[in-house]
Amino acid sequence: MLVQAPLGLSALVVAIDPGKVMNRVWVSDGAGLVTDPVSMPVSRAGIGDLESTVSSQVAGHDGLVIAIEATGSLHRAWAVELERLHPGSVRLFAPSETKAARTQLGSGRFKTDDRDCAALTYLARQGGGRAQAEESVVEELCAAVRHRRGLVADRKKAQQRLHDQLNALVPGLSAPAGHGRSLAIEGTTGQAVLACAAAFAGRPASTRSLTARSPGRMSPATARYWAQRWQGCLPPPPDAQARASRLGRDLQRYRALQADITVLEEEITTLLARTDGQVLTTLPGVATVRAAAFAAHSLPIARFPDAEHLYSATGLAPAMYESATLRRRGRISRQGLAEHRDALMGIAWGLSRFSPAFAERDAQLRARGMAPIQARVALARNACRLTYRMLVTQQPFDEEAYRRGRLSRGR
Repeated sequence: MLVQAPLGLSALVVAIDPGKVMNRVWVSDGAGLVTDPVSMPVSRAGIGDLESTVSSQVAGHDGLVIAIEATGSLHRAWAVELERLHPGSVRLFAPSETKAARTQLGSGRFKTDDRDCAALTYLARQGGGRAQAEESVVEELCAAVRHRRGLVADRKKAQQRLHDQLNALVPGLSAPAGHGRSLAIEGTTGQAVLACAAAFAGRPASTRSLTARSPGRMSPATARYWAQRWQGCLPPPPDAQARASRLGRDLQRYRALQADITVLEEEITTLLARTDGQVLTTLPGVATVRAAAFAAHSLPIARFPDAEHLYSATGLAPAMYESATLRRRGRISRQGLAEHRDALMGIAWGLSRFSPAFAERDAQLRARGMAPIQARVALARNACRLTYRMLVTQQPFDEEAYRRGRLSRGR
């Protein structure tokens, strides 16, 4: 929470607990509620009712603050519209902040919309919250990153389906890595083989057909290899024509999915350049996609007082249990968002491959007997410290400076 100056007693506070259909609204000043708590619809009519209430009360008060709980995407519609109507007045609070405030008010274990509004009012009076204007670009980036993650998951399922269909239509042609040269569905060769299988209903394709249906350059040697391998496969099943039709439609959907991902990555590149997360692209092995995935869930970086809080938010920090003299460290807590955790692990993997300092550290950890995944989690903590400092200082990565700093701290 970004603590600012506490509000005066004469300031008007509007606390909003978002919902899918109705938003719970409290309007109060230093003396208490100025209107009865009310639920307003998530629509233009709800905004109109809120504006009427605020307009009738704000005249006799010194300033306006609108406190909204940032719960997923439920708050965004009202937050954007209210920021447009009252620039600089909207403050966002995380659900964890609301829960902590409920605990301080004595209702931590009892969650209701009214208790959340009371907690939001309490937090706003203290001067906390994050400005909506500062997070609009980050929210756009986060939405694009999440959409791409969903498309990539769909693409993985589509690839598995295409492999299964091709294996049923041409048995043995698409073999795993341990049984000869494997067929990469996403590559130029894989796309050519799938197109020929759909066009010829599983019958063997010639070298010329494979080359003609390749979406990119295919060498003559590669085309001859797959044509000869196809000749040695078993014949197609009796329902080959129907299977080929389904394969052709699935192949079109897969290509459309690939095109969507490409367009979305271009959008992510543009959005990332407008945020502080652009500096992460200077890390070795961390391109735009990985940098955007981590920045989308870490920005604004001022939400985290230090790197350890950011590391804990990813869920990779070990769970701690303390009671009297007993202190026990468990496995990773897995708190927070899985997307945030995966993004940090991806950055750690990229650094372990392309940064000499991190590759050396990775080798040391494995020499101690750590499994590869354990070593990557340990590297993720170092990567989190590094990315936190880069986001705060906006200084690009310097391999030699990082190595000197790490050695001076004995890490």
